Amino acid sequence: MSTLVPVPLTDDLVHGAHDLERTDRGVRPHRLPRWAREQNTDPQVAMVEIEPAGVRLVLRTAATVLELGTLPTRREYAGVPPRPDGLYDVLVDGRLVAQQSVTGGDRLVLDPRTGTADRRSGGPGTLRVDGLPAGDKRVEVWLPHLESTELVALRADAPVRPVERSGRPRWLHHGSSISQGSNATSPTSTWTSVAATLTGADLTNLGLGGSALLDPFVARTLRDLPADVVSVKLGINVVNADAMRMRAFVPAVHGFLDTIREGHPDVPLLVATPLFCPIHEDTPGPGGFDLSDGTLRFVATGDPAEVAAGRLTLRTVRDALTQVVESRRASDPHLHLVDGLGLYGPADHDELPLPDRLHLDTAGHRRVGERFAEVLRPHLPTAP
Repeated sequence: MSTLVPVPLTDDLVHGAHDLERTDRGVRPHRLPRWAREQNTDPQVAMVEIEPAGVRLVLRTAATVLELGTLPTRREYAGVPPRPDGLYDVLVDGRLVAQQSVTGGDRLVLDPRTGTADRRSGGPGTLRVDGLPAGDKRVEVWLPHLESTELVALRADAPVRPVERSGRPRWLHHGSSISQGSNATSPTSTWTSVAATLTGADLTNLGLGGSALLDPFVARTLRDLPADVVSVKLGINVVNADAMRMRAFVPAVHGFLDTIREGHPDVPLLVATPLFCPIHEDTPGPGGFDLSDGTLRFVATGDPAEVAAGRLTLRTVRDALTQVVESRRASDPHLHLVDGLGLYGPADHDELPLPDRLHLDTAGHRRVGERFAEVLRPHLPTAP
């Protein structure tokens, strides 16, 4: 049996996270910087920013055995059967070689009817990958995208070294739970991961479930992170949170884009409108939960008659975003509109319906990722 040697969990081994927080049990990847977390007061944002969508350990090694000790925290909903434990995707030189879950961990049970949360503690588990190919190779371990993960220990049977982050174009993306990857079965099957794999982009995913609400601290985070291309997919959360009226939405979009441009004045900036979602096409939010059949589904509870007074629907948001981008392009030729209905429209919904009425399934993520890759590829810098 191979002798495994501890490997320090240092920042240079973890890609896709902003920083690592040292805890009493290990290290916790954060996708928002500390100063942004301190400005946030919403428990939803605090919960989803530590769910490591797009975060992966990246290393070079000749090891044939790796062990990663982790302590996951899994989200459940009261009255609904728990979803399967999150998967860790292991890639060798870009090829998927293993998918495993980890036993143990904490459980966070949310009750959407009362708004309460009950945390149930558990112990850490271990991901063990045997039979990796011999010889020097690039190994990536993608962390589950919908459960927070504290990294407890890393062990290998050969030395490990970090991988230089240069050489791949840096793609920085922000969006909702669809961008975070809700309903995708594994971290590399989310649409953002699919698009990154197809284009060779180095992804930083700031998809924040329920929280793409034009928060200034998110815009400043996007401004300050390195990027060769920035994309934002806006609209669905503003509608289903019933967070704004049209009067506030349009100036907020302009301010959000202005802030990004302070740090990235000339990089391609892609603004994607919402995907097709029947419940909110013509019905405003707020969104609600339907647990009537023992599964979690979403409904729209607003009054369509109030759209004329400025309440938002996906249809009105698409029109507004189109006008914002068109009005800015005269002075910003690197700004581009991406039609969300071209990524996933009514015909796609007929073929691949949204299983919970709001989020894509894995096949839907694949389709959107493939289509977004075609949009993204022309804007990525080519190697010299």
